[in-house]
Amino acid sequence: MGGKAAKVDEVTDASFADEVLRADLPVLVKFTADWCGPCRQLAPVLSAIADEERDRLKVVQLNVDVNPGTAAAYGVLSTPTLMVFRGGEPVRSMVGARPKRRLLQELDDMR
Repeated sequence: MGGKAAKVDEVTDASFADEVLRADLPVLVKFTADWCGPCRQLAPVLSAIADEERDRLKVVQLNVDVNPGTAAAYGVLSTPTLMVFRGGEPVRSMVGARPKRRLLQELDDMR
């Protein structure tokens, strides 16, 4: 298996508007926490998707413990929550870890 998957960039309460709401591409945001086991399971899946879909989708993560404002603003109650933003608006929300194939299928359903 060649090459290293893309690293998923961290966003914060301070950078969320610039990085997510004003992005040209749709953005998949993973609301995560350091203590969250399923979040860690999802990390390699999102890294692979970030790499494979980089021309069509931006993938970022936000630590809810460090950045509670954004999580509260979007009603995030559990981690991992995956939220897709398009044109500054949340258009899809998914809670829980899932395999890459299922996540890609759910993202394709949006197109």
